[in-house]
Amino acid sequence: MTDLLPPLKPIPLKERLSILYVEYGHLDVLDGAFVVVDKTGVRTHVPIGGVACLMLEPGTRVSHAACALAARVGTLLVWIGEAGVRLYSAGQPGGARSDKLLYQARLALDDALRLKVVRRMYALRFGEEPPQRRSVEQLRGIEGARVRETYKRLAARYGVTWKARNYDTQDWDKGDLPNRCLSAATACLYGVTEAAVLAAGYAPAIGFIHTGKPLSFVYDVADVYKFDTVVPVAFRIAAKHPTHPEQAVRLACRDVFRETRLLERIIPGIEHMLAAGEITPPVASDEQVGPAIPNPESIGDAGHRA
Repeated sequence: MTDLLPPLKPIPLKERLSILYVEYGHLDVLDGAFVVVDKTGVRTHVPIGGVACLMLEPGTRVSHAACALAARVGTLLVWIGEAGVRLYSAGQPGGARSDKLLYQARLALDDALRLKVVRRMYALRFGEEPPQRRSVEQLRGIEGARVRETYKRLAARYGVTWKARNYDTQDWDKGDLPNRCLSAATACLYGVTEAAVLAAGYAPAIGFIHTGKPLSFVYDVADVYKFDTVVPVAFRIAAKHPTHPEQAVRLACRDVFRETRLLERIIPGIEHMLAAGEITPPVASDEQVGPAIPNPESIGDAGHRA
Protein backbone atom coordinates (compact mmCIF):
# COMPACT_ATOMS: atom_id res chain seq x y z
CA MET A 1 0.00 0.00 0.00
CA THR A 2 3.00 2.29 0.04
CA ASP A 3 3.47 2.31 -3.75
CA LEU A 4 2.55 5.67 -5.21
CA LEU A 5 1.90 6.90 -8.70
CA PRO A 6 4.88 8.82 -10.06
CA PRO A 7 4.38 12.60 -9.90
CA LEU A 8 3.45 14.31 -13.14
CA LYS A 9 5.02 17.65 -14.00
CA PRO A 10 2.16 20.10 -14.57
CA ILE A 11 2.04 21.88 -17.91
CA PRO A 12 2.10 25.68 -17.38
CA LEU A 13 -1.37 27.22 -17.65
CA LYS A 14 -0.35 29.52 -20.50
CA GLU A 15 0.64 26.49 -22.60
CA ARG A 16 -2.67 24.68 -22.13
CA LEU A 17 -6.03 24.91 -23.80
CA SER A 18 -7.85 27.15 -21.36
CA ILE A 19 -11.33 25.61 -21.28
CA LEU A 20 -12.99 22.49 -22.60
CA TYR A 21 -16.71 21.88 -22.20
CA VAL A 22 -18.12 18.39 -21.59
CA GLU A 23 -21.85 17.91 -22.11
CA TYR A 24 -23.99 14.77 -22.06
CA GLY A 25 -21.09 12.39 -21.79
CA HIS A 26 -19.12 10.22 -19.39
CA LEU A 27 -15.70 11.56 -18.39
CA ASP A 28 -13.36 8.68 -17.62
CA VAL A 29 -9.72 7.60 -17.95
CA LEU A 30 -8.39 5.33 -20.68
CA ASP A 31 -4.72 4.49 -21.19
CA GLY A 32 -3.74 7.14 -18.67
CA ALA A 33 -5.61 10.01 -20.35
CA PHE A 34 -9.02 11.62 -20.11
CA VAL A 35 -11.67 10.23 -22.41
CA VAL A 36 -15.24 11.42 -22.96
CA VAL A 37 -17.73 8.74 -24.00
CA ASP A 38 -21.02 9.97 -25.46
CA LYS A 39 -24.34 8.12 -25.37
CA THR A 40 -23.56 6.33 -28.64
CA GLY A 41 -20.26 5.03 -27.31
CA VAL A 42 -18.05 7.35 -29.35
CA ARG A 43 -14.84 8.19 -27.48
CA THR A 44 -13.08 11.54 -27.55
CA HIS A 45 -9.62 11.68 -25.98
CA VAL A 46 -8.43 14.74 -24.09
CA PRO A 47 -4.65 15.36 -23.87
CA ILE A 48 -3.48 14.63 -20.34
CA GLY A 49 -2.60 17.84 -18.54
CA GLY A 50 -3.27 19.80 -21.71
CA VAL A 51 -6.43 21.53 -20.47
CA ALA A 52 -6.56 24.05 -17.65
CA CYS A 53 -10.21 23.48 -16.85
CA LEU A 54 -12.89 20.96 -17.76
CA MET A 55 -16.34 22.54 -17.57
CA LEU A 56 -18.88 19.82 -16.81
CA GLU A 57 -22.28 20.84 -18.15
CA PRO A 58 -25.63 19.14 -17.44
CA GLY A 59 -25.82 15.49 -18.43
CA THR A 60 -22.17 14.76 -17.59
CA ARG A 61 -21.01 11.88 -15.39
CA VAL A 62 -17.50 11.71 -13.96
CA SER A 63 -15.62 8.61 -12.79
CA HIS A 64 -13.49 8.44 -9.67
CA ALA A 65 -10.45 7.77 -11.88
CA ALA A 66 -11.08 11.00 -13.81
CA CYS A 67 -11.24 13.04 -10.60
CA ALA A 68 -7.99 11.46 -9.38
CA LEU A 69 -6.23 12.14 -12.69
CA ALA A 70 -7.44 15.75 -12.72
CA ALA A 71 -5.92 16.27 -9.27
CA ARG A 72 -2.59 14.80 -10.38
CA VAL A 73 -2.19 16.90 -13.51
CA GLY A 74 -3.65 20.13 -12.15
CA THR A 75 -6.81 20.22 -14.28
CA LEU A 76 -9.68 21.96 -12.55
CA LEU A 77 -13.10 20.26 -12.72
CA VAL A 78 -16.03 22.66 -12.54
CA TRP A 79 -19.67 21.59 -12.45
CA ILE A 80 -21.74 24.25 -14.18
CA GLY A 81 -25.08 24.99 -15.82
CA GLU A 82 -25.26 25.49 -19.55
CA ALA A 83 -22.33 27.64 -20.75
CA GLY A 84 -21.37 28.41 -17.17
CA VAL A 85 -24.56 30.30 -16.38
CA ARG A 86 -24.43 28.70 -12.93
CA LEU A 87 -21.44 27.36 -11.00
CA TYR A 88 -22.40 24.55 -8.64
CA SER A 89 -19.10 23.12 -7.46
CA ALA A 90 -15.42 22.92 -8.28
CA GLY A 91 -12.58 20.54 -7.57
CA GLN A 92 -9.61 21.99 -5.68
CA PRO A 93 -11.40 25.29 -4.99
CA GLY A 94 -9.04 28.21 -4.84
CA GLY A 95 -6.50 26.54 -7.08
CA ALA A 96 -3.97 23.81 -6.51
CA ARG A 97 -0.93 26.14 -6.26
CA SER A 98 -0.31 28.11 -3.10
CA ASP A 99 2.20 30.38 -4.87
CA LYS A 100 -0.57 31.99 -6.92
CA LEU A 101 -2.67 32.54 -3.82
CA LEU A 102 0.30 34.15 -2.05
CA TYR A 103 0.95 36.32 -5.12
CA GLN A 104 -2.66 37.49 -5.12
CA ALA A 105 -2.61 38.11 -1.36
CA ARG A 106 0.62 40.12 -1.58
CA LEU A 107 -0.90 42.40 -4.20
CA ALA A 108 -4.09 42.85 -2.17
CA LEU A 109 -2.38 43.53 1.17
CA ASP A 110 0.14 46.11 -0.05
CA ASP A 111 -1.68 49.45 -0.42
CA ALA A 112 0.52 50.68 -3.26
CA LEU A 113 0.30 47.44 -5.23
CA ARG A 114 -3.43 47.16 -4.64
CA LEU A 115 -3.95 50.67 -6.01
CA LYS A 116 -2.04 49.76 -9.19
CA VAL A 117 -4.29 46.74 -9.75
CA VAL A 118 -7.43 48.79 -9.08
CA ARG A 119 -6.29 51.43 -11.57
CA ARG A 120 -5.73 48.74 -14.21
CA MET A 121 -9.22 47.35 -13.59
CA TYR A 122 -10.69 50.85 -13.92
CA ALA A 123 -8.87 51.45 -17.21
CA LEU A 124 -10.03 48.13 -18.64
CA ARG A 125 -13.60 48.75 -17.59
CA PHE A 126 -13.97 52.31 -18.88
CA GLY A 127 -11.40 52.40 -21.67
CA GLU A 128 -9.44 55.28 -20.17
CA GLU A 129 -6.96 55.87 -17.39
CA PRO A 130 -8.45 56.88 -14.02
CA PRO A 131 -7.72 60.29 -12.47
CA GLN A 132 -4.30 60.62 -10.85
CA ARG A 133 -3.69 60.85 -7.11
CA ARG A 134 -6.89 59.07 -6.14
CA SER A 135 -7.21 56.43 -3.43
CA VAL A 136 -8.98 53.10 -3.87
CA GLU A 137 -11.96 54.50 -1.97
CA GLN A 138 -12.10 57.60 -4.18
CA LEU A 139 -11.87 55.50 -7.35
CA ARG A 140 -14.66 53.31 -6.01
CA GLY A 141 -16.85 56.40 -5.64
CA ILE A 142 -16.02 57.66 -9.16
CA GLU A 143 -16.72 54.20 -10.54
CA GLY A 144 -20.09 54.05 -8.79
CA ALA A 145 -21.16 57.35 -10.32
CA ARG A 146 -20.15 56.22 -13.82
CA VAL A 147 -21.97 52.92 -13.39
CA ARG A 148 -25.20 54.68 -12.40
CA GLU A 149 -24.93 56.92 -15.44
CA THR A 150 -24.30 53.90 -17.69
CA TYR A 151 -27.44 52.21 -16.40
CA LYS A 152 -29.43 55.32 -17.32
CA ARG A 153 -27.99 55.47 -20.84
CA LEU A 154 -28.61 51.79 -21.56
CA ALA A 155 -32.15 51.99 -20.20
CA ALA A 156 -32.85 54.94 -22.50
CA ARG A 157 -31.31 53.11 -25.49
CA TYR A 158 -33.65 50.14 -25.03
CA GLY A 159 -36.70 52.18 -24.03
CA VAL A 160 -36.81 50.85 -20.47
CA THR A 161 -38.18 52.90 -17.58
CA TRP A 162 -35.32 53.11 -15.08
CA LYS A 163 -35.42 54.45 -11.54
CA ALA A 164 -32.33 53.07 -9.79
CA ARG A 165 -30.49 49.87 -9.08
CA ASN A 166 -32.60 48.46 -6.27
CA TYR A 167 -33.16 44.85 -5.30
CA ASP A 168 -33.77 42.69 -2.24
CA THR A 169 -32.09 39.29 -2.19
CA GLN A 170 -34.62 38.12 0.40
CA ASP A 171 -37.62 39.15 -1.68
CA TRP A 172 -36.89 38.60 -5.38
CA ASP A 173 -40.33 39.58 -6.66
CA LYS A 174 -40.18 42.92 -4.87
CA GLY A 175 -37.85 44.34 -7.51
CA ASP A 176 -39.12 45.87 -10.74
CA LEU A 177 -38.60 44.13 -14.07
CA PRO A 178 -35.33 45.84 -15.08
CA ASN A 179 -33.76 45.11 -11.69
CA ARG A 180 -34.83 41.49 -11.78
CA CYS A 181 -33.33 41.11 -15.24
CA LEU A 182 -30.10 42.78 -14.13
CA SER A 183 -29.84 40.55 -11.06
CA ALA A 184 -30.36 37.43 -13.14
CA ALA A 185 -27.80 38.59 -15.70
CA THR A 186 -25.10 39.46 -13.17
CA ALA A 187 -25.65 36.14 -11.39
CA CYS A 188 -24.88 34.41 -14.69
CA LEU A 189 -21.75 36.50 -15.14
CA TYR A 190 -20.57 35.72 -11.61
CA GLY A 191 -20.84 32.00 -12.34
CA VAL A 192 -18.63 32.27 -15.41
CA THR A 193 -16.17 34.57 -13.65
CA GLU A 194 -15.84 32.36 -10.59
CA ALA A 195 -15.05 29.42 -12.86
CA ALA A 196 -12.33 31.49 -14.54
CA VAL A 197 -10.84 32.64 -11.23
CA LEU A 198 -10.67 29.06 -9.97
CA ALA A 199 -9.28 27.76 -13.26
CA ALA A 200 -6.52 30.38 -13.14
CA GLY A 201 -5.60 29.24 -9.62
CA TYR A 202 -6.69 32.28 -7.61
CA ALA A 203 -8.93 32.81 -4.59
CA PRO A 204 -12.43 34.22 -5.17
CA ALA A 205 -12.42 35.93 -1.75
CA ILE A 206 -9.24 38.04 -2.08
CA GLY A 207 -10.49 41.17 -3.80
CA PHE A 208 -9.08 44.61 -4.59
CA ILE A 209 -12.06 46.91 -5.09
CA HIS A 210 -14.55 44.67 -3.31
CA THR A 211 -13.40 43.28 0.03
CA GLY A 212 -14.73 41.17 2.88
CA LYS A 213 -17.00 38.95 0.80
CA PRO A 214 -16.61 35.30 -0.27
CA LEU A 215 -16.63 36.38 -3.94
CA SER A 216 -14.88 39.76 -3.73
CA PHE A 217 -12.36 39.01 -6.50
CA VAL A 218 -15.13 37.53 -8.65
CA TYR A 219 -17.04 40.80 -8.38
CA ASP A 220 -13.88 42.78 -9.24
CA VAL A 221 -13.21 40.78 -12.38
CA ALA A 222 -16.84 40.49 -13.46
CA ASP A 223 -17.29 44.26 -13.31
CA VAL A 224 -14.63 44.66 -16.01
CA TYR A 225 -16.80 42.70 -18.47
CA LYS A 226 -20.28 43.50 -17.19
CA PHE A 227 -21.26 46.37 -19.49
CA ASP A 228 -19.88 44.68 -22.60
CA THR A 229 -21.90 41.51 -22.03
CA VAL A 230 -24.75 40.96 -19.61
CA VAL A 231 -26.05 44.44 -18.79
CA PRO A 232 -27.16 45.20 -22.38
CA VAL A 233 -28.74 41.72 -22.45
CA ALA A 234 -30.71 42.49 -19.29
CA PHE A 235 -32.13 45.77 -20.64
CA ARG A 236 -32.89 44.20 -24.02
CA ILE A 237 -34.90 41.43 -22.35
CA ALA A 238 -36.61 43.85 -19.97
CA ALA A 239 -37.80 45.91 -22.93
CA LYS A 240 -39.66 42.87 -24.28
CA HIS A 241 -41.61 42.25 -21.02
CA PRO A 242 -41.35 38.44 -21.25
CA THR A 243 -43.54 36.18 -19.15
CA HIS A 244 -40.52 34.53 -17.55
CA PRO A 245 -37.83 37.25 -17.57
CA GLU A 246 -35.22 35.43 -15.47
CA GLN A 247 -35.29 32.40 -17.75
CA ALA A 248 -35.09 34.59 -20.86
CA VAL A 249 -32.08 36.42 -19.39
CA ARG A 250 -30.26 33.19 -18.53
CA LEU A 251 -30.74 31.81 -22.03
CA ALA A 252 -29.60 35.07 -23.62
CA CYS A 253 -26.53 35.22 -21.37
CA ARG A 254 -25.69 31.64 -22.23
CA ASP A 255 -25.69 32.53 -25.92
CA VAL A 256 -23.59 35.67 -25.38
CA PHE A 257 -21.00 33.76 -23.34
CA ARG A 258 -20.60 31.17 -26.07
CA GLU A 259 -20.56 33.65 -28.94
CA THR A 260 -17.93 35.87 -27.32
CA ARG A 261 -15.93 32.97 -25.77
CA LEU A 262 -16.05 35.04 -22.60
CA LEU A 263 -14.66 32.42 -20.25
CA GLU A 264 -11.54 32.01 -22.34
CA ARG A 265 -11.04 35.79 -22.41
CA ILE A 266 -11.37 36.22 -18.66
CA ILE A 267 -8.46 33.96 -17.71
CA PRO A 268 -5.73 35.97 -19.52
CA GLY A 269 -7.59 39.09 -18.45
CA ILE A 270 -7.06 38.19 -14.79
CA GLU A 271 -3.33 37.80 -15.35
CA HIS A 272 -3.24 41.18 -17.11
CA MET A 273 -5.05 42.88 -14.23
CA LEU A 274 -2.71 41.46 -11.59
CA ALA A 275 0.36 42.23 -13.69
CA ALA A 276 -0.30 45.93 -12.99
CA GLY A 277 1.26 45.31 -9.57
CA GLU A 278 4.62 45.02 -11.34
CA ILE A 279 5.91 42.14 -9.27
CA THR A 280 7.03 38.88 -10.78
CA PRO A 281 4.13 36.42 -11.09
CA PRO A 282 4.72 32.86 -9.88
CA VAL A 283 6.05 30.22 -12.25
CA ALA A 284 5.71 26.52 -11.57
CA SER A 285 9.09 25.16 -10.53
CA ASP A 286 10.66 21.96 -11.79
CA GLU A 287 10.53 20.58 -8.25
CA GLN A 288 6.78 21.04 -7.97
CA VAL A 289 5.04 17.69 -7.71
CA GLY A 290 1.45 16.65 -7.50
CA PRO A 291 -0.17 15.16 -4.42
CA ALA A 292 0.82 11.65 -3.42
CA ILE A 293 -2.14 9.53 -4.47
CA PRO A 294 -2.12 5.78 -3.81
CA ASN A 295 -1.77 3.62 -6.91
CA PRO A 296 -5.06 1.71 -7.35
CA GLU A 297 -3.25 -1.15 -9.09
CA SER A 298 -0.91 -1.68 -6.15
CA ILE A 299 -3.72 -1.57 -3.58
CA GLY A 300 -5.99 -4.18 -5.07
CA ASP A 301 -8.41 -5.91 -2.73
CA ALA A 302 -6.25 -4.99 0.26
CA GLY A 303 -7.16 -1.37 -0.31
CA HIS A 304 -10.85 -2.15 0.05
CA ARG A 305 -10.22 -3.97 3.33
CA ALA A 306 -8.03 -1.18 4.76
